[in-house]
Amino acid sequence: MNFIDIPCTEIDWDEILITKLPGESGYSYWRLFETANIRIRMVEYSAGYRSAHWCSRGHVIHMLEGEMIIEQRDGTIINLRKGMTYCFSDKPDNPHKSFTYEGTSLLIID
Repeated sequence: MNFIDIPCTEIDWDEILITKLPGESGYSYWRLFETANIRIRMVEYSAGYRSAHWCSRGHVIHMLEGEMIIEQRDGTIINLRKGMTYCFSDKPDNPHKSFTYEGTSLLIID
């Protein structure tokens, strides 16, 4: 089994600058912490947000507020709501996109 060596770290999200990124529609707002080869992000999607690209990177997504729909290129639709967690593996053959009608906030680890 391979383990990732992550140093013991406290993350004060209020101290991390917010980056605003445009989607195909709407915006995402990221607070990003990186260590070793892992990104940990607190993300908010505005109402009407739709990803601007297909993503094939693996993620663990935990929904903090709201609802989000994930569409996979193969047509699979995943509905997530507050309190749910979804795990994606790195799948270059079946990327995904996300969108939200009302806006949402989530924690993403990849």
